[in-house]
Amino acid sequence: MRAIIETVFDIFYLVTVLTLGIRMIRGSKDNTQFRLFGLMAVVLGAGDSFHLVPRALALCTTGLENYAVPLGLGKWITSVTMTVFYVLLYYVWRKRYQIEGQKDLTIAVYALSAVRIVLCMMPQNQWLTNHTPLTWGILRNIPFALLGLLIIVLFYHSAREHKDQAFRWMWLTIVLSFGFYLPVVLWADVNPLIGMLMIPKTCAYVWTVLIGYNAMKAENGKNN
Repeated sequence: MRAIIETVFDIFYLVTVLTLGIRMIRGSKDNTQFRLFGLMAVVLGAGDSFHLVPRALALCTTGLENYAVPLGLGKWITSVTMTVFYVLLYYVWRKRYQIEGQKDLTIAVYALSAVRIVLCMMPQNQWLTNHTPLTWGILRNIPFALLGLLIIVLFYHSAREHKDQAFRWMWLTIVLSFGFYLPVVLWADVNPLIGMLMIPKTCAYVWTVLIGYNAMKAENGKNN
């Protein structure tokens, strides 16, 4: 039963974010903000598919322990694409609120992203095994969490300052995604049930994408 429920949920998630992402790219017209948002959604869905598709196959066949290599490779790829996701979201923020300059802020975003990706590439992560070291799980997620915190603060302040109703909850979707994700990093190996938090984490990302998609529809409607 778990395999069926999780597989159906993952298929729904991937189809939803990829469809919304493609529709945003196609419907963005000359609006760079929404084109970036669409690309961000496609990166999210495409990256997660490298992990979720092997996971679905494993759950529906011989079990997760027999898919260590494809699952590990999928987690590796997803770790990198999620970093790219937040870099793109940073540029969505810049475009939406017409931010100029802020060179130090951009350097910080790229520095945290680079450190995160370098840490993800280190062989000590042992991605292709069933037992990745907790220490490296924590290390590679420190710059990732800092990057997420930075994006949270930027959207929170800018949405309030501009009274941006469409994006008023963007900061909260990111808070929720990290709030559900970090316990999995820390304790999923001790208590596998904690891994179920990845479901609400995934829902938070769908909410993120829906915010951008609904904003595009609303703004395109005003311009017609």
